[in-house]
Amino acid sequence: MAEELRWALIVISVFVIGGLLIHGLWSVRKKDSPDTPSVERVEPNEATSEVQEPATAKPQERDEPEFGDLSFSAESHDEPAVSEQVVEEPEAKQQEVEEEPADAQAPTDFIIVHLQMPEGLTMDGSQLLPAVNMLGFKYSEEGFFNRHLDPAGTGPVLFRLVNMYNPGTFDIDNMEQFSTAGVSLFMTLPCDGDGLSAFNMLHSAAKKLADEFGATILDSNREEMTVESVREYVEKVRSFSA
Repeated sequence: MAEELRWALIVISVFVIGGLLIHGLWSVRKKDSPDTPSVERVEPNEATSEVQEPATAKPQERDEPEFGDLSFSAESHDEPAVSEQVVEEPEAKQQEVEEEPADAQAPTDFIIVHLQMPEGLTMDGSQLLPAVNMLGFKYSEEGFFNRHLDPAGTGPVLFRLVNMYNPGTFDIDNMEQFSTAGVSLFMTLPCDGDGLSAFNMLHSAAKKLADEFGATILDSNREEMTVESVREYVEKVRSFSA
C-alpha cells in the first residue's frame, strides 16, 4: 500500500512539474510576441491614411494653364560658365536687332474700303482688268493690282486692290474666266508721300469702280460707307501724317 502511494505521488509530481514548465514556456513566448494581433496593428491604418490624403488635398483653381504659367527659363545652371569671348557675340547681335526697328518703318494701321456686289452678281475679270488699268493700277508678281505714286508704275506703292475672297489674288493670265463678288482697296499707314492725297485717290478709285459695276462701297466693318466714316478715315490719315 505504501509502495502504491509513493508511485502515485511521483506521477502527480511529474505532471505538476511538466505543467509548470509548459506554463513557463508559454509565458515567455507571449512576452516576446506583440500585444496586439497583426490584423490590429496600426500600419495598415497609416497606409490607408496616406492613400486617402490626395482626396483631401485642395483642388486646383483652374483646369488649364495660362500662358504665363508655361514660361520657363531654358538656362541650365549645371553648364559651365561661358567665356567672355562667346558672350560678346550675342550681345553684338542683340544690339543689331534693337537698332533695326529704329531704321525700319513698319505699318501700324490700315485704311480698308470694300466693294461688294449685289447678291447673285459678280465682277467679270474681262471687265475688271481694263477698268483697273484705266485707274493707273499695275499688276504685281504677288497677284495684286498696285497703285504707285507714278501712274507709270514706278515709285512707292500708295494703295492696293485685292480680291475680297480667297485666295485674295488675281490670275492675270486667266482674267477672261475670272469673276468675283467683291474687291478691296487698302493702304498702309503711315504711307510714302502725301497720305491725304493717297487716300483721296483711293476713295476716288473706289467710287469709279462702284459706278462701273453697280457695287456698294463698304468700310472696314463691312458697313455701307457714309460721310461720317469718310471723315474718320481722313482723321486717321492725318494722325499718321503729323
